[in-house]
Amino acid sequence: MPLLKHLALAATAALLLAPMQSWAQSNYPTRPVHLVVGFAAGSSGDVAARIVGQKLAQILGQNVIVENRPGASGVVAAENVARAEKDGYTLLLATIANTINTTMLPGKGPNFETAFAPITLIGSLPEVLVVKKDLPVSDVKGLIALGKSRKEPLLYGASGVGSGPRMASELFAQMAGIDMTPVLYPGSGQTVTDLMAGRIDVEFAPASSVLGIIKQGSVKALATTGTKRASVLPDLPTVAESGLPGYDTSLWFGILAPVGTPKPLLDKLSASINQTLKDPAVLKELHNEGLDAAGGTPEEFASYIKSETARWAKVIHGMKQIKPK
Repeated sequence: MPLLKHLALAATAALLLAPMQSWAQSNYPTRPVHLVVGFAAGSSGDVAARIVGQKLAQILGQNVIVENRPGASGVVAAENVARAEKDGYTLLLATIANTINTTMLPGKGPNFETAFAPITLIGSLPEVLVVKKDLPVSDVKGLIALGKSRKEPLLYGASGVGSGPRMASELFAQMAGIDMTPVLYPGSGQTVTDLMAGRIDVEFAPASSVLGIIKQGSVKALATTGTKRASVLPDLPTVAESGLPGYDTSLWFGILAPVGTPKPLLDKLSASINQTLKDPAVLKELHNEGLDAAGGTPEEFASYIKSETARWAKVIHGMKQIKPK
């Protein structure tokens, strides 16, 4: 009899809880939403999060608070969001670094493909292949020829072991068949400084971080890294069209929630973010930062994450300097 009574009470509680959960989902959000960024304030991801977050807050009717939790190439932020309540109030700004970490840092942090529910791809930021101004090359073919003829490998700068710029450099070296040695820095600002000073030869840098010094003539820009010319540098060819067919990589940003977040919330967030990415003011701000807006469904973003993870795993396994344990 006590067991039957216990089961009856449990069933009653479940019946009472179901309407409350349904109400919470249908009225979401009723308080601020936190968007966690794994990189410092002022970084490309942080800027993208704040541009999108400001308009998204207007659409949702609640503040979107951007939280910077830098560390371990985005692992710290990923861990924070993976442990959060599955209620749509804590989201992750995902980047290319997360798909790289799956192979580069196995066992460190949550499994990116299984711990999160994709919502929407925000957009991508092309990188620019820049070289020190006195390097005797003027295009990609010249850089490859120099790399093959030199006794010492070219030095490239990048921030972080598994950062997007480092992978762009490694992909370039592997496809071109040349030796390039990494010089790793804590932040992207230091790589730019050393490139201008001639301490390193090459850098694949986010467009937003080098536009100014390209215009000043402090460095030489050879190409951009996407499948099409960058809207902020339309006269600069892509790597693929100027000597290395098939080369393609960009920094990208998207939004995810902890896995297990109810689908109605994911769908509402996806629709709201897609609406945000159609706003002319948002598109203009993103363009000014060198970002091309994307959008799309959760399913499309999940497929993109899977393909990016597989692609960078192949590059990492081909690296000479650091191999996954």
